[in-house]
Amino acid sequence: MPGKFLTQVLGQSGHVQTLVKQSIEELFLVDTGPTNALEKIEAVASKLQDACERLTAVNQALEVEIRDRTMVDHQLAAAVEQEEGARKAALHDQLTGLPNRLLFKDRLEHGIAQAKRHQWILAVMFLDLDNFKTINDTYGHPAGDVVLQTVATRIARNARNEDTVSRHGGDEFLYLLTSLHEQKDVAMIAAKILKAIQAPCEVCVGDVIINLCPEVSIGISVFPKDGATAEALIRNADESMYRAKEQKSGVAFAQ
Repeated sequence: MPGKFLTQVLGQSGHVQTLVKQSIEELFLVDTGPTNALEKIEAVASKLQDACERLTAVNQALEVEIRDRTMVDHQLAAAVEQEEGARKAALHDQLTGLPNRLLFKDRLEHGIAQAKRHQWILAVMFLDLDNFKTINDTYGHPAGDVVLQTVATRIARNARNEDTVSRHGGDEFLYLLTSLHEQKDVAMIAAKILKAIQAPCEVCVGDVIINLCPEVSIGISVFPKDGATAEALIRNADESMYRAKEQKSGVAFAQ
């Protein structure tokens, strides 16, 4: 349709140019006799009037087309923005803004493929807050939500740019570390995250601000020795987390 409209506009513009050109040529050819000259001038004026009317019609059509195109562009931009928002909502946790388990699994599977190709190792950390139910029961769910958001922020701030931090559900988080060469790097990052999470967290309960110190247990599985699939790595990291919780060791690697 835009191509057809453009062809029509160009055709009208060409016709207007022809009329103007003919009018100018005829003015130069006007006889010196008053009667003859008056008739020719009136004819030229008629052609110029026709050209003006056609030019006005072209301008009006262009204005309508520009307005319609602008409206379509705005509608398209709004649709793209809505689609991006819906896609983000489908792949991210509403409370913390972190990737959800669906997006995490996709990135983990991609990470496994990359690790196989480049002979890297990767690690999955399974983080679970200790005694989180007590926080909810004592101070209420809004306070618990603040703690979850704070913990999510602390994990993300201490993560590398190439890694993925996810809220797995409830008070559980997953952290994917990719492009690793040695397992000791994983232990160093885990210790850093453990320390960051356990720092005091200010929570407003009614009119009172209290300081809570979240506790966390971290289980770690490493590809390829602890599993070759996303499911196996998450399961082994989960089991290691429970062992860390039972032993009160903070961090435990898969055995």
